[in-house]
Parts: sequence; structure tokens; C-alpha cells
Amino acid sequence: MSESIAEMILPSTYIEVRSEGLLGVGAIATGNIGIVGSAAKGPRNQVVVLGSYADAVDAFGAYDSFASPTLTGQPLTLVRALEQAFKGGASSVYAVRIANGDPAKAQLAIQATGAQAGFTITAREGGTWAHAVAVKLIDESTPGNARFTLSLGYRGTKETFSAATVQGLATALAASVLVTPGTVSNGALAPATMDPAQPLAGGIDRADIGGSDLSDGLAVLENQPVNILLAGGFGSAAARGAVLAHLETTENEGRERIAILGATGSGSSTVLTEAGALSSPRVVLVGPGIVASDSAAKAATSLPPPYLAAMVAGKLATVAVHVSLTNKTLPVEDLDGAYNTSTYKNLLQNRVFLVRQKFGFQVVKAITTDTGAFKQISIRRIVDYAKAGVRSGSDPYIGRLNNARVRGALKATLDGFLSQMVQDEMLVRYELDVSATRSQEINGICVVVMTLMPTFSIDFIRVTMNLQ
Repeated sequence: MSESIAEMILPSTYIEVRSEGLLGVGAIATGNIGIVGSAAKGPRNQVVVLGSYADAVDAFGAYDSFASPTLTGQPLTLVRALEQAFKGGASSVYAVRIANGDPAKAQLAIQATGAQAGFTITAREGGTWAHAVAVKLIDESTPGNARFTLSLGYRGTKETFSAATVQGLATALAASVLVTPGTVSNGALAPATMDPAQPLAGGIDRADIGGSDLSDGLAVLENQPVNILLAGGFGSAAARGAVLAHLETTENEGRERIAILGATGSGSSTVLTEAGALSSPRVVLVGPGIVASDSAAKAATSLPPPYLAAMVAGKLATVAVHVSLTNKTLPVEDLDGAYNTSTYKNLLQNRVFLVRQKFGFQVVKAITTDTGAFKQISIRRIVDYAKAGVRSGSDPYIGRLNNARVRGALKATLDGFLSQMVQDEMLVRYELDVSATRSQEINGICVVVMTLMPTFSIDFIRVTMNLQ
């Protein structure tokens, strides 16, 4: 909203409208979760936005039994972790399926009458999800009217295709959302019936994922508006390197986020060892594990701490940035390997985010693994929120005059945002300075310096941002 006056030749009244005083800070996301993990379905290394657990199962398929997985020792992690995240309260998730190579697609042969070759149907997506696709082919012919109907069923999806010949059936199947037909042989013959229904077979999930696969999945999330990061099913020992590199990259790009990791196992010695290897204001280490219902095994199953981390992330996504999870309850069915009081104290002193049974299952203290001054998760989130607000409020000023008037308008915009943070009780108070030397004016550089005092903290945090 601006008008510039090109010429003033004819006598008249000329008005110049300057919009700087109308600029404000828009909405800032604080509860978006980014997660990677292995799955039975879905595109590999692509972001899928989810709003519910049902969306997760539709997009990535159901998980296998944790105790008896499809691939021995490598249970599927993505949907299992998402189940806990949505139980915790997650509502906006950016999910990425990772795999150790391209997942293989399941297939099933459709024969022509007389057990002759017809064509092969192939699942549209790789993985074991298609083992649940039921295929039935029945003869519905009447005198003088040949008609064979092939039906496909997967969860809530039902498809039927009818034709008189193998070729006609293959042509009709091209419209299926579940499978694709292959090359046709003996197309003029009638198809052979298949009753009872048979599943597709041969799909492979490639769930034996490692650090490089995790790094590839995290790279896809770098440009997404993620605030909370999860490495689905990965213990901190295996995930630490890739996650720390990802957090460093995204912070440098102005897309700060916090990672919630679980220890590899619930044993106190394991948790203590992994806590000693982590020290980051952006990493939270969670313990112990949990007991949860396994829908594949239809029984309660002990899950390691990364799945409690997913529930913690879901809970964190529901609260404002200045609200601490300390003493908040989580919808945990039971803990796997709860500790005694002395162990809780020892782990807490070593910066572990712990859950205990007390009036339900409560968070003991919401802290990061940082050994420095700002251990509280809420303080880190408040500072990130302030930085995001400054970037949002400053961006419309890029390309405008870098003079005292425009910098004054920028300061007013940022004052309005920070004042609202004080009103919302995110900050106790703040100091703000927006300045530029003559050399910086010429080079289009403006320096914003904030001194923030977050709520419930005795710490003053100084943030300097160069805008150009």
C-alpha cells in the first residue's frame, strides 16, 4: 500500500502514502512436528502433511508387530511413533518415509483361462502394505454376455472392474488407485477366476535404515516450517550425529527447531551414557520407555524411549512457547522400567527429560541437554519465537530506504510484537534497539539488538540480528 509521485508539473494537491506504519507481524507457527521413519507405504524421502493418526495410516500404512516385525530386528517406526505423537496432542505433522533403498512393490499374477499367462498387477507404492490388498476375480457371465469382475479391497478402499476378456480387464485396471496392470498375454481369452480372494505378495519395506538414510530424510525437512523434530524409532546414540548436523543447518538458515530424542534403551546406565554424549540447547533426551497397545500384535508391548519422545513432542506441540511441561501429565498407559528416587535424581542432574508415575504419569522437569545457562525448553522456545517474529516483521522492510524514518517504523513494528509477548506473559520485559551506521546505511544493513527477559527466568538473553 504505497503511492510514489513521479512528477509534479500541474498545480494540484499531491499525496504520498507510506505504508511502513501499517506493517505488523503475522502469525507464527509454534507446534509443527517434523518426523522421519520407516513405513510400509508412501513415497520415499518426500514430505507428507498429516493432521491425524488416521491420515498417517492412510498415507504410510499400518505398522507391523514390534515383537515380531516383518524384517527381523527392524520394526517399522514412522506410524508407530506418529501414533504416540497424536496421542500426545499433535495436530500438524510433516512426515517423511525413509528406507534403505527403494522399497519393492508387491505383485500378483492374473491368469487367463486354462492357467495360461494373463498379466501381473503391481502395487502402486513399494512396501508390505499391499499384502493387505485382497484381490478376487469372479465370473458373472450370463448367456450371451461374458462378464468377469475383479474386485480390490484395502482398508476403506473398494474397487471393482468388469470386462469380458483379459485385455479388457487390464485396460479397466489402469484406473485403479491401488495397482497398475502389466503387459498382457492372451488378451482375447477370458480371465481365470480367483475365489477366495488372494493378497499381493513380494513387497519389501527396506526398513533396515541407518544414519545416512536418516540424514537424507532430515534434509527433506530443512525447508519445512517445523518447530519440533523427531527421529522416529532412532535412539539418541544412532541419531545424534545426523540430528545435530540438521539442527545446525536449520539454525543457520533461520529455521530454528528443537529435537526430542529418546535414549536407545530404558536402562539407567544406557540413558546416563547417552546423556553424557549430548550437550545442546536444541536437543531433549527422554526416558524411560513406555508400555503401549500394539495394534498389529493386539497386545500391550514395551516400547523404547524414542516412542515416549514422540508423545512428549505431541504434548509440547499443544502448549504455548512459554508454558513448561514440568509436572504436566502425559497419556501414557504405563512406563517400561520406571526408576527409583535416587536414579531419577541422578538422571535429572545429568539433564535427562524424565517421566514418572505420580498423579498419573507426569513430566519431572522439562529441560534440554544443554550444560549452559538456558536449560529450560520454554526459554529456548521463547527466544526462537522472538527471532521468528523479528524476521517476519522485518522482511517487508527489505528493499525500502534505510534511513532514520524507516528504521523508526521498523522499531515500532517490532515494539508492537515484543510488547504483545510481554502482554502474553512470554517476557517479563525487553529492550530493543534498531540502528545503522552511515556505512551500514549505504550497504543496506540494519542491526536489531534485543535484550529479552523470559518469564520464569533470571537470565537476560541478548540477541543480535543483522538484516540486509
